[in-house]
Amino acid sequence: MKLSRRNFLHLAAGVAALPAVSHFACAQSYPTRPVRIIIGFPAGTTADIIARPLGQWLSERLGQPFLIENRPGAASTIATEVVVRAPADGHTLLWITPANPINTAVYDKLNYDFLRDIVPIAGISRGPLVMVVNPSIPAKTVPEFIAYAKANSGNVHFGSGGIGSLLQFSGELFKRMAGVDLVHVPYRGSAPAITALLGGQVQVVFDTMGPSIENIRAGKLRALAVTTMTRSQALPDIPIMSDFVPGYEVSLFLGIGAPKNTPAEIVAKLNKEVNAALADPKIKARLADLGNTPLALSPADFGKLLADETEKWGKVVKFTGAKPD
Repeated sequence: MKLSRRNFLHLAAGVAALPAVSHFACAQSYPTRPVRIIIGFPAGTTADIIARPLGQWLSERLGQPFLIENRPGAASTIATEVVVRAPADGHTLLWITPANPINTAVYDKLNYDFLRDIVPIAGISRGPLVMVVNPSIPAKTVPEFIAYAKANSGNVHFGSGGIGSLLQFSGELFKRMAGVDLVHVPYRGSAPAITALLGGQVQVVFDTMGPSIENIRAGKLRALAVTTMTRSQALPDIPIMSDFVPGYEVSLFLGIGAPKNTPAEIVAKLNKEVNAALADPKIKARLADLGNTPLALSPADFGKLLADETEKWGKVVKFTGAKPD
């Protein structure tokens, strides 16, 4: 049968439209099975605490379980590689933290390129770290702690959530900018670092709010400063670090990414749903309890944040000279 020119053009147009229709249908039906959100840190960290109510919200909204999967180790490089190598269909997502841009600067060889191999989807939240000490330390302010550390040079230990973690580099940056000698003691996550602080095995931790805030409120730990340029609503009486160490600023941001080549329609759908979750009063209240604020961004704006943070931490790593032990 011979096709007329008009019929041929209609047929060609229909074939050309198939990928777009297929992508649209994919986004409309997504998710078709449980979605894994891979977190590079143990349960009990701020990242984990915030991820769980968001995962529950997305499960109820999209009709499939959004399962939080903890893959701790190597400052989240293990978790990131799991996602990089997963199918690009939106069913395996990465919980992004500052560890991801930090790793780009810290590790000379990674099996992936974070900015190239992970597609930014959405921001989640941003908040300060808090400098906490064991109450047995005779320092009630940052200047008093600096004086104490100088008087006990090499004998004051700071705990962190692991080599290459934001907690480590917050301490390394403080060491350099305050001119003190602190000994780094890495743990497998923030929670065990705080346990060590409570037990007196280390004297100070630069921690995210989640594992520390109840201990601060109960008087089991003493907060000396928060690390952002403004005070935290969760701890309004605690001063900011830059009041004592000019220019010092560190914040914890959280977000979600996916393997490269994940369809743009799925990225857009997830971004829309995450931003809707961040507007939910219950989610906002949970973030506020942990001293965090919503970070509702477009995929492009979140990508810019990741690029900026990668550049920033590259300078910090060079400035401090710190590398994995």
